[in-house]
Amino acid sequence: MFGLGMQELVIVLVIVVILFGAKRLPELASGMGKAIKNFKKATNEPDEIDVTPTNKTTTEEKKEEPVKGEK
Repeated sequence: MFGLGMQELVIVLVIVVILFGAKRLPELASGMGKAIKNFKKATNEPDEIDVTPTNKTTTEEKKEEPVKGEK
C-alpha cells in the first residue's frame, strides 16, 4: 500500500491522533467516508445535459435596435 509498512502506518496514526485528538477521529473518519461516497456517486452518474432552449433571437434583436436620439 503506497510502499508503507506497518511501522510507518502506526507512526502516521500516532501523529494523526496527536494532531486531532482521539475525540475528533470518529468525526474525521465519518466525514472522509461521506466525501468518498459522494465522490464515487458523482463519478458514476452520467452528466446532466441542459436541454432548455436558448432564445438567441431576442438578444440579437436587442443589439440591432437603434439608440434613442440617433437617426
